[in-house]
Amino acid sequence: MTHILREMWLLGRSRSAIWALLLLAVCASASVALGLASVARDRAVIDRMLAGQVAEEAALAAFVEDAGSGAYYGFQPTWDPPSDLAFAALGSRDIAPAVLRVRALALEGQIYENESSNPELALPGRFDLAFVAVYVAPLVLIALLHDLWSGEREAGRYHALAALPRARRRLWTSRVAVRLAGVLVALLLPFGIGALMAGTAPLRALGFAGLITLVCLLWTAIVLVVARLGVRSAVNAASLAAVWFALTLVAPAGVNLAINAGVPVPDGAALARENREYVHAGWDRPRDRTMRDFLKVYPQHEAGSAIPPTFHWKWYFAFQHLGDLHVAEQSQAYRDGIARRAEMGRIAGWVLPPAGLAQAMSAMAGTDVTAQLDYQMRIRAYHQRLREFYYDYLFSEKPFGPQELARVPRFDPAIGG
Repeated sequence: MTHILREMWLLGRSRSAIWALLLLAVCASASVALGLASVARDRAVIDRMLAGQVAEEAALAAFVEDAGSGAYYGFQPTWDPPSDLAFAALGSRDIAPAVLRVRALALEGQIYENESSNPELALPGRFDLAFVAVYVAPLVLIALLHDLWSGEREAGRYHALAALPRARRRLWTSRVAVRLAGVLVALLLPFGIGALMAGTAPLRALGFAGLITLVCLLWTAIVLVVARLGVRSAVNAASLAAVWFALTLVAPAGVNLAINAGVPVPDGAALARENREYVHAGWDRPRDRTMRDFLKVYPQHEAGSAIPPTFHWKWYFAFQHLGDLHVAEQSQAYRDGIARRAEMGRIAGWVLPPAGLAQAMSAMAGTDVTAQLDYQMRIRAYHQRLREFYYDYLFSEKPFGPQELARVPRFDPAIGG
């Protein structure tokens, strides 16, 4: 304990070390505050949407006359609530929509036309605790540990210190432990406060704290390997800065470019456009052909499939669904491509541990690409239930009024249906 206290006293006398730790603590605190604010905004948007849904359904009930008008004018809310760890690793939540209101019309256009976001706003990236831990904390560790041995050698004290009994345990290990502990406190104290405010489950908070600790241990090991080489402090710092630049920026960017080039993905906007064009062309397509194609998918509605020569909702919703079927293969290829890219990214994370740990943080927080695709699949499952609910009324000619609106399926964020 005496050795630890001595190293803490020495660390406190180093202005540069104290300023580095304070800067890291400020960055961590700011990232937690921004993460909590982002999560609060998402929840506020969800609450406003659900509150507005009540008034919208009351207005719809005032004029709905049949199942077709209810399906056409009735927007239904879906939402992806942030997890109790989302504040620490925002992942894809800054660019992926957290809410989506859908109708019983063609779904592909509804999903993909909501994917676009301002690319200039996405350029700076996410300033969350995961970013601070993966990108900023290593620089502080480099500043604190790069001259662990070379600094003493340049000051002429190294040989005297090395001659002390059990110098490695009493001196060097204590010095490393105190500096590493300072970095961990600067990161974990703001995270702990944020976790309490967010109501994070204790085990999940401990798991995320463990990932932060792994990042710090990884970079401590890298710094000590370079610092032990015995060259000058300036050379150590420059070498470690190059290692940080390569492991956190250059190599992940290169791997990402290679994955994107190796796994082509259809353009979501082009897919939505193709879906819209096919649906719009349905007005000019032979009506009997439209109904035949629809009944191949829903043969159970054949008995009520007769339509008059004038407009009928059955025909309208039939070619809406055929628009989704027209781009079904492209849509599946899009999802498979995104999932394949994510899988290859996870594999690359084993070769590039900083990137792998960042991915693990997003996965634990439920904000990674996989979580985004899961939300889309829940929307698809719900949309199918919504369509088939209205199909039962349309093809059976059952009366549909305000009372039936109360029986419209509701979205469950856990399962989608």
